[in-house]
Amino acid sequence: MIKKLATTKGSDRRQFMQVAAGALLGVNVLSSEEAFAAASDGKAKQIVYLFMAGAMSHIDTFDPKPSSKNQGQTGTVNTSISGVKFGESFKNLSKLTSEMAVIRGLTQETGAHGPARYLIRTSYKEIASTQHPGMGSWIQLLDGRISKTLPSTVHIGGDGEGPGYLGTKYAPVPIADPARGLEDTKGPAYLKESQFSRRLRLSEGFDRNFRSVTQNNTKVNGYDALYQEAVTLLKSDDIKAFDINEESDAVKEKYGANRFGQGCLLARRLIESGVRYVEVQSGGWDMHRDIFNTMPTRGGELDQAAGALISDLKERGLLDQTMVVIGTEFGRKPNININTGRDHHPAAFSGMLAGAGIAGGQVYGSTDADAFYVEDQVMSVQEFNATIAAAMGLPYEEEIFSPTGRPFTIGNGAGPVEKLLA
Repeated sequence: MIKKLATTKGSDRRQFMQVAAGALLGVNVLSSEEAFAAASDGKAKQIVYLFMAGAMSHIDTFDPKPSSKNQGQTGTVNTSISGVKFGESFKNLSKLTSEMAVIRGLTQETGAHGPARYLIRTSYKEIASTQHPGMGSWIQLLDGRISKTLPSTVHIGGDGEGPGYLGTKYAPVPIADPARGLEDTKGPAYLKESQFSRRLRLSEGFDRNFRSVTQNNTKVNGYDALYQEAVTLLKSDDIKAFDINEESDAVKEKYGANRFGQGCLLARRLIESGVRYVEVQSGGWDMHRDIFNTMPTRGGELDQAAGALISDLKERGLLDQTMVVIGTEFGRKPNININTGRDHHPAAFSGMLAGAGIAGGQVYGSTDADAFYVEDQVMSVQEFNATIAAAMGLPYEEEIFSPTGRPFTIGNGAGPVEKLLA
């Protein structure tokens, strides 16, 4: 058994019973009544995590320094928080800061893309002996599923972290292109439903001896569970949640006519239908050259899509139960290099939390006058993840044991920043 069943500080009876059911029975789905009640306690029950792959420049987005020589050609816009400015690309997000906690004090140790992404997504450094689970898999384990047919975790447009040692049962469903949605969902025309069911039974017969030998193998059982869930989904009307063509052209345009914008639209549809955790990845933030010509496009896409997402969730009454996160692996060096770009800079970077569980209308952390170092309210990536967990009411201190018996927690021992929590 992977999961430790003892209650911990902050765990209530509902959480403990969910964890116990998930560990012992392999299921954890809230009834509609339970889900409604849970969504009314002020905590986030669903997450849309917008990940800026390549390292988003903080000085050009959430932490501009207009009086610094490092600011360069990037202008600024005022926000709805007095005295707080964003980079000029964020015209829509600047009007939504009442819903946001803007974090300007993030810092970490590595400036290499792969290890840095792994660290912020798992709270742990990469090691050869253990593959750590990503945030979506953690949340599925600790808080279960909402929908009986839809997956708990979906990754759109990128290769976010998988389930690690938790096993295939907790793997996210990948969507490469939001415009295409969940592909290969229909069988060949010549294969009738009765024939498909017969083939499944035949396959189970062939595998019977193998199953008797591997009945306690979590990897094999995880693949079986995943396959059965896929079959159930294919037979359900809920599969329409993956089809953004159900939306009007006007709605599609509101989010932006690009892959990231359409990914955010798909994320809203999935949240609306009961997916617990959706990650949407935006690439192209590794701006070593020509940043002042690149930033308006990349920043504009983020601003339009994230602004539409937050506004849409609020209008539909979903922001009260959904947290929106903007994260990246590290920042970019404030001074301009010889190629008119900014290089890697792990010492200081920015992120954003908005919606359910978060105390909006604030900025946490500050950098120096040139945006090189965090001067006040430093926040590690482990604290960032523990804060997300706490905003969901999850037992962030609870230890999860890997198959080798090693204990791990969501924040790698770190606790949340209480000032950010509603």
